Parts: sequence; structure tokens; C-alpha cells
Amino acid sequence: MKLYFSPGSCALATQIALREAEQEFQLIKVDFATKTTVEGDYFQVSAKGLIPALQLDDGDVLTESAVILQWIADQHPQFKLLPVLGSRERYQAMQWLNYVATDLHKGMAVIFSPFVDAESKARFAEGNLAGRFEYIEQHLASNDYVLGEDFSVVDAYLYNVLRWPVRVDIDMSPYTSIGQFMDRMVQRPTVRAALKAEGLPVR
Repeated sequence: MKLYFSPGSCALATQIALREAEQEFQLIKVDFATKTTVEGDYFQVSAKGLIPALQLDDGDVLTESAVILQWIADQHPQFKLLPVLGSRERYQAMQWLNYVATDLHKGMAVIFSPFVDAESKARFAEGNLAGRFEYIEQHLASNDYVLGEDFSVVDAYLYNVLRWPVRVDIDMSPYTSIGQFMDRMVQRPTVRAALKAEGLPVR
């Protein structure tokens, strides 16, 4: 398998999940400015030109983080990376995956936009993201991981996205439960290995 990524992007969650499932894969870095890789035109891999993209051994390509993470979990059920398909717990997990993908991941897009000034980004963070962070904070206050006591791919995605606010100077110190969750995640060998592979600091 090949995982197409850009350092610090949402592909980090997929890399963590692959490592949790003890899968062998090759990391292929995408130059976002030119949409190229060492292999050539990235659009030949993913017509969307976005990451992550996971190319399977038979050549098929999966995209969209929430979908890729579910595929990894379902292909390797012995690692219990998601509840059993069809169970109520699975739909609760899917609810969280979609929340991270839409309300958080896509919701943060504006803070990285070069077309939005710093003051507007700060107002957006205060008016929109703060409520979302507080929702997660309250949930994690009574749960080690998103789904309870055990790690799941939802945690990989949430950890991935929650690394972004500090990159644009959003103060996360008031969210102590989120901070503890982030600390808990970086203690996992798979997370540390993924960060090292992308040349990212451990935090």
C-alpha cells in the first residue's frame, strides 16, 4: 500500500491507523504547491488532488479520511479499532468520525486560508471553534478516549486535527481534558512513529 501525505496534514490519522493495524505501507510525499510527487502528477493518483489517498495493493485508491479509517478498521477487526459494523456502538463511532471530519476538520479550514486576515481568523476561532472545543473538552473529561476506555481510529483523527490550532496561535491551555488526551496519545508508540516519519515534533 501507498499512503500519499503532506507533513502535518490530515493524512497523519491514516498513518497512525495503519501502524495500529500493523500494516506495511510506503509513504509518498505530495508537494501541494505543484500537486506532484516523486512519481509524477498527483492527479493521476487522486483526481481530487487532495490528501490523504491510500492506494491499495491492487491499485484501487481510497480517499476521505473518515472513509479510509473505517476501511482500515474493518479490514483488520482483530485490532478492534472500531466497534463491530452494525452495532449501536459503531454508529456512535461514525457520529464522532463525521463530527471530526465536518465540524472540526472542515471547520478549521478558514484559519489556514491565505485570503483571511489574522483578526478575522481570531474572531472566527472565538465565535465558532471555541464551542466545538468545549464540547470535546466536556466529553473527554470523563473518557480517556473518544469511545471510552479504548483507543479507536476516531482518536487518531481527533488527535490529528487538534494538533492544528496551536499552529495559528489559538490558545488551547483552558482545555485541560483535551491537553491530557493529547498527552495520552503521544505516549502511543504508533503515534510517535508516525510523527517521526513525517518529521513532526512530538506533542
